[in-house]
Amino acid sequence: MSSLLIKNLNTLVTCDDQDSVREKVDLFIKNGIICSIGPNLEKTADTVLDGTHFAAYPGLVNTHHHLYQVFSRNLPQVQNLELFDWLTTLYEIWKGLDTDVIRLSTLTGCGELLKHGCTTCFDHNYVFPKDAGDLMGAQFAAADEVGIRFHASRGSMDLSKKDGGLPPDSVVQSVDEILKDSARCIEAYHDPSFGSMHRVALAPCSPFSVSRELLQESAKLARQYQVRLHTHVAETRDEENYTLAHYKMRPLEYMASVGWTGRDVWYAHGIHFNDEELRELARTGTGIAHCPISNMKLASGVARVPEMLKLGVPVGLAVDGSASNDGSSLMEELRVCYLLHRLNSSADAPSGYDVLKMATRGSARLLGRDDIGELSVGKCADLFLVDTRRLELVGAMYDPKSVLGTVGLRGAVDMTIVTGKIVVKDGHLVTVDEAKLAADAGKKCREYLNA
Repeated sequence: MSSLLIKNLNTLVTCDDQDSVREKVDLFIKNGIICSIGPNLEKTADTVLDGTHFAAYPGLVNTHHHLYQVFSRNLPQVQNLELFDWLTTLYEIWKGLDTDVIRLSTLTGCGELLKHGCTTCFDHNYVFPKDAGDLMGAQFAAADEVGIRFHASRGSMDLSKKDGGLPPDSVVQSVDEILKDSARCIEAYHDPSFGSMHRVALAPCSPFSVSRELLQESAKLARQYQVRLHTHVAETRDEENYTLAHYKMRPLEYMASVGWTGRDVWYAHGIHFNDEELRELARTGTGIAHCPISNMKLASGVARVPEMLKLGVPVGLAVDGSASNDGSSLMEELRVCYLLHRLNSSADAPSGYDVLKMATRGSARLLGRDDIGELSVGKCADLFLVDTRRLELVGAMYDPKSVLGTVGLRGAVDMTIVTGKIVVKDGHLVTVDEAKLAADAGKKCREYLNA
């Protein structure tokens, strides 16, 4: 049994039901669970930290990523392309994925997330080249190595260029192949228990790269195993035009027709919804992973997040793939999200604290979890600490609930703790040799891009 006591925290932002902010309190953690919060706790622990100058926040929860894209960021040939042309170009690189690329890109991307206060990551891998090996197994092993709480998807595509889709033949599979491996992955890796470090979702790529049959059968299989469903929806006008041309329906109507709405479903992006569709998302409890930086980089548009929040649509925050973001910092998304939605109306825009809750409680809700996303007794001990004496925070801590959205935080957090274990200290990873990882990942990236 392991225990951790943080003494005399300057500030504890809980993100609980009462939006509590505690001052000058101790935080006691045992076996990965928060056991006590209060002043002058009479506890002994294996590790004791002095929190006198630190603010503590719930660990951020990333609800949509493509970690393999860490090895294809900032490529000049795609910098000015929008989604469909961008994908077509990059698939020619991504078809070379293997377990080494997946392992090292997962370590790199998750390491960056942890350094910026993110403690849980959902990754949407939908590229499974023939004979590439057990990519999901490689991801979970990498996540364990770096120390992040990890949700992985058994993604899929069954429409290649010859079928009217975008990807090459080498990265698509038949429906039967996909369903068989989806069941294997769930049985091998999914852990639904409280505090689980590993969970699996089924995630066919998008309405324009998978068939109606694959969507329908994936939904049936997910509900048989009681795992969640995820895909890209309403990201671009091109997607809307595609579903109208092929199915005579707008994207949301089409997804509903194949069983893809409900509280066990969340979509990435969700930009191009009309008023009626926003109300339908709220009615069904279908969630949205908001990816502000990626949406801007690919000129996809601005999601109607203020209206979604007002209607009660479940909304979480996400970085999206590193090739459409060029980074893996959910902390950066907080401030960009806050600023983006103030462009049109400051009165209706989410506050800095609203955005923090979107990235914690809101994101946890999308992943179907009530054990993370807040700092309360009985919850998992996932959190990060920020030294309030930092130069960039001088004069900024009068509203600690909002500061990460309004002022932002440049650079790494001071400490990240996942399930009660310190994984980042003084802004650096402690679970892996960061310099060696950077060197190994850089070497593999060069080999992969030059293949």
